[in-house]
Amino acid sequence: MSAIYILWLRELKRYIRSRAQIIASLGQPMLYLLVLGFGLGPVFQRAGNGSYLQFVGPGVIGMTVLFSSIFSGLGLLWDRQFGFLKETLVAPVPRLHIMIGRTLGGATVAVLQGLLVTIVCLFAGFRPVNLLSIPLALGFMIAIALVFAALGVAIGSSLQDMQAFQLIMNFVVMPIYFLSGALFPLVGLPKVLAIITRLDPLSYGIDGMRAVLSGKSTFNPVTDLTVLVCVGAVLLVFGAYRFSKIEI
Repeated sequence: MSAIYILWLRELKRYIRSRAQIIASLGQPMLYLLVLGFGLGPVFQRAGNGSYLQFVGPGVIGMTVLFSSIFSGLGLLWDRQFGFLKETLVAPVPRLHIMIGRTLGGATVAVLQGLLVTIVCLFAGFRPVNLLSIPLALGFMIAIALVFAALGVAIGSSLQDMQAFQLIMNFVVMPIYFLSGALFPLVGLPKVLAIITRLDPLSYGIDGMRAVLSGKSTFNPVTDLTVLVCVGAVLLVFGAYRFSKIEI
């Protein structure tokens, strides 16, 4: 268990010390929030859907948690390239502990960045239905972070170099985000697109946050949480398996 704690603490310290990373992590969410939130606001309101800022706020928070958590897993590629992964794997601790420590560390960093973006959303004008909804939204942030940190570890364990990084971005991360309903409602979609969005685990995370923060959802919050827990369990097992097969 000490290895899990050490690796979790390492990821957390690395994030806290990197002020540039903290500032940079706010750039893209602010762009989506301010440009889309205020730019598409009048169109969204004329369509009879209310405030677009209220709608897109949970989506922007979910985007931040998604990117941060999955990139923490892909950080295995950097550790492999600079030799830190080799030093970690030769330590006399089970690889499962190493994988869990990295996953929890990446998920913690993702949740912290999600909380920062939540504060930015509040300053931009986003208003939750009540203050008690924020702890509930935090629960969904944690679930999203664990799901995609585990996915990131599984992907990072399967790749050999950084050349595949852009491929993962274009064909895995971006479709997961854009098909999650973060930027558009999941109702009234074409049948094929509706099926695809329901296969996206991030759809349930963002829908759950939107339900507790804005009071509007496509699915049931209990269904959202159940799907995230089940998918997270599967990805943690798969990530542990792939990590156990790493060869240096």
